[in-house]
Amino acid sequence: MSTSTVVSRPTIAVWKFSSCDGCQLSLLDCEDELLGVVGAVQISEFKELTRTVVEGPYDVSFVEGSITTADDVERIRAIRQASSMLVTIGACATSGGIQALRNYADVGEFTTAVYAHPEYISTLAQSTGIADHVRVDFELRGCPIDRYQLLEVITATLSGRKPVIPGHTVCQQCKGRGTVCVMVAHGTPCLGPVTKTGCGALCPAVDRGCYGCFGPSDSANTSSLARQLIALGTSRVDVSRLFRTFNAGAPAFREESLRNDSPETGG
Repeated sequence: MSTSTVVSRPTIAVWKFSSCDGCQLSLLDCEDELLGVVGAVQISEFKELTRTVVEGPYDVSFVEGSITTADDVERIRAIRQASSMLVTIGACATSGGIQALRNYADVGEFTTAVYAHPEYISTLAQSTGIADHVRVDFELRGCPIDRYQLLEVITATLSGRKPVIPGHTVCQQCKGRGTVCVMVAHGTPCLGPVTKTGCGALCPAVDRGCYGCFGPSDSANTSSLARQLIALGTSRVDVSRLFRTFNAGAPAFREESLRNDSPETGG
């Protein structure tokens, strides 16, 4: 009498918090590759893909979005408890996203200006990344993330190895592909020297400055870049605003933005 061994597939869950869904859609954009992924794992929770819901625990949870409400705090803690590994994907989940602009001002003033009945709005004073509330095993940056980096994280996790995600800058990628530096050639403000690669240096390739979608590089020297931008004629206020976009809540960008918050700020 023969017996067969049933090998269970790893369970993966994809969760959304305050975000635009763009990073989740990056996984769906994988198309052919996604078919292989689906065959190798069990998708237990992924509302962009299926209505099927399988209760945890989960081997891996991918989390998109920032924490902006008290309910978010409780939910991410429950997800962390149910997940062996938790990976944050995108600028919202890793640094609070564009909505972290609220962190620089009074959120009450924003809600009063936007909503007819601000008393109905229940929100936290700040938009924060997932790691500000629970332990995170790996962070994948970008706005949105790069789908091939996401596939690398998934395949590395399934094979039990550490994902290989580059930590160098967009500026270095421009040099490698022979793209003319927009700062040197045109004096265009660019965050490429301090931004982590992952986008393919798209903006400089079309003569636009980098907006910092992938957040600070591993050794970002933001002060040096700010001084160079000012020397090229960029005002301190504009330098501050340059660091205050998709990754406004990332510590390196936030600190540099605050240092140049007014014309009187010293360098």
